[in-house]
Amino acid sequence: MKKTLRVIGLCLLALYVVYTLYYLWQQSQPEPTIYELVSPERRNLVKRTTVAGSMEARRQVSVKPQATGIISRLLVEPGDKVKAGDIIATIKIIPDMAQLNEAKSRVEAARINLAEVQREYDRIHSLFKDGVVSREEYDRQSTRLASARESVLAAESQVQVITRGQSSRSGNINITDLRSTITGIVLSVPVKEGASVSSTSVFTEGTTVAKIADMSDIIFRGYIDETEVALLQTGMDVELHLGSMQEVTIPAKLNYIAPEGVMQNGAKMFELKADATIPDGVTIRSGYSANANIILGTLNDVLSCDEKAISFEAGKPYVYVLTSPPDDKEHQQFERRAVTIGISDGLSVELKDGVKKGELLRGNEIKEQVKGTGFVVIE
Repeated sequence: MKKTLRVIGLCLLALYVVYTLYYLWQQSQPEPTIYELVSPERRNLVKRTTVAGSMEARRQVSVKPQATGIISRLLVEPGDKVKAGDIIATIKIIPDMAQLNEAKSRVEAARINLAEVQREYDRIHSLFKDGVVSREEYDRQSTRLASARESVLAAESQVQVITRGQSSRSGNINITDLRSTITGIVLSVPVKEGASVSSTSVFTEGTTVAKIADMSDIIFRGYIDETEVALLQTGMDVELHLGSMQEVTIPAKLNYIAPEGVMQNGAKMFELKADATIPDGVTIRSGYSANANIILGTLNDVLSCDEKAISFEAGKPYVYVLTSPPDDKEHQQFERRAVTIGISDGLSVELKDGVKKGELLRGNEIKEQVKGTGFVVIE
């Protein structure tokens, strides 16, 4: 009896040792890597690129005075609608003393010259009546007299312009009335009544009294990196999405690509412009931020797969095609195969050659592992 129990105990101990060794061996085996399977499908692909920019009026001007002075009346505010020729401000001229003194000096000089020419003319005229001088000499002196009189009038007009902003010879032209040059909406008025303003000249840009834009003609303006500008051409369709109106999509047409790039933040950028077609009931304000989705190409009903199934080596694309039964996840086998790809919409990519519909491709690795012997890749 004791011998039988001893045999049974030794057998149980042996079984326990064998089980322990088997368990430790099993734990030391590598876990299989399981991949999700991607099935190529026929899809419609639209390739796009996104450009950040803003909405603005095609015609936007800064109205500046033609005379230096003080704003005595300001007739517009931001948001007002104006027509071309409307008075937006009145300037009270503050004469530049140096210019005024110089102009008055020219008047006196012109009058002195006129008096001298007049005396000479009177002498020549008397001699001409007596037949002493020729008609040619008389006509020459008459021309000098007319020129001297014109010089006096011009000098006096210059003094009037400096002091009053207009002259008796200028008619209705008045540089003290600042008028709008286009029909549109006043965007901003950076000055107040009583503020000093300077005129536009070759030496200074002058003071901006108002900015006016024709908001009936809106464009998109943005910049694109040099790596993508070669893919664009004028006439491409554009979809505009405004930051202030996420639910609104505005159609547009690309109409301008800058021939020369500019450096921005260390990258060469090219300016783009697109004509926007504003839907009825949508109000656009100048400066709205917008993203332009430019459609680079469209393909309908083409074989494609998720981009995660495509791998690259030395710039050439390839995929792993499943060769084992789809249900046998613990022993997945794949065949590496070169493919030819086309356009991508950012999620799916066109498969031109190398894969047929119905084949399964290797996707991303599944994190949840299953015990087994792993998978085999057939090169």
